[in-house]
Amino acid sequence: MSDEPYLKLREFLDQFPLGFPQTPSGVEIKILKKLFTEEEAETTLLLTPVPEEVSQIAARSGLDVADLQRKLESLSKKGLVFRIRRQGKTLYNASPFMIGLYEYSVKKIDRELAALYKEYYETAYLKEMGASNVPGFKVVPIEKTIATNTVLLPFHKLKEDIREARKIAVADCVCRKEAHLNGEGCEHPLETCLSFGIAAEYYIENGIGREVTAEEAIKIVEKADQAGLVHAGANAKHLSNICNCCPCCCASMKGITQKGQEKHKYFNALFEAVVDEAACVGCAACIDRCPVGAITVEDIAAVEREKCLGCGLCAGTCPSDAINLHLREDGEEPFDRVVDMAMAILEGKKKNA
Repeated sequence: MSDEPYLKLREFLDQFPLGFPQTPSGVEIKILKKLFTEEEAETTLLLTPVPEEVSQIAARSGLDVADLQRKLESLSKKGLVFRIRRQGKTLYNASPFMIGLYEYSVKKIDRELAALYKEYYETAYLKEMGASNVPGFKVVPIEKTIATNTVLLPFHKLKEDIREARKIAVADCVCRKEAHLNGEGCEHPLETCLSFGIAAEYYIENGIGREVTAEEAIKIVEKADQAGLVHAGANAKHLSNICNCCPCCCASMKGITQKGQEKHKYFNALFEAVVDEAACVGCAACIDRCPVGAITVEDIAAVEREKCLGCGLCAGTCPSDAINLHLREDGEEPFDRVVDMAMAILEGKKKNA
């Protein structure tokens, strides 16, 4: 097996906003060899990050349209390239490692691949995820934890956003599956990763997720909330996904809870927890619920706002209703579109290089 197609594919994937950096051990090449055949790697190199019809790709590469169509459809069904079906047309584009190849491997991940993913995260990808200092996720709490007099914009309203989605899919959390295969992790619910629109169609058609109604999706979020998971979606106003993250397995959360990284590298906290000192009874129920250790209790609870994700888990469990979420006055609005976020991440990486 030649390394050349995989070396070229690594360089290609490294051009995405969340890239695919090289390591001294070459573990990233082992991952690509596990996912792609040589021919599949070479075919993927014909694509761009922009969705295109096969005829466009074939014209550029000088290949037969029918043969290329067969290869790209096979790659898309394996979760190795992304596919969009619209108005009788099928378009294909290259997928980044994350969000992309990593998540799409949720049904085929085994112990070998899980070990490779863990090694790559530890040696390169944790740094890559935080290299831009532009958070890739926004934290979106359940509305019942938000102060009642708060004026909310549409992207703050999680349940309303879900109800407006055209198509919804739920899949297993690949982070927790990876951890379990490595003999680590937790007992939090597994089927918790929601995707919407074209991403949901991809998950459903590929059999890596199942279709759910809006009300089923809301119940999944509510159960995740009860389990103490943080609801996070892409840091854009448009709802494309919701991850329900735990502090022990989630690639972003681990950066904060296990590696001591500052939260803004990964999460845009739209809200902050505020304690009503008169109502707080100092029961400390909130301490165990906070996934990032942002709360201390002496006589009453105190929140370290620089650590607080604004997830609302503490507010949801407070027996005296002494904690509510408030919009951060110094908060950052999510990007208008995911592509705007991607460009900001690229610029941030250049600035911090």
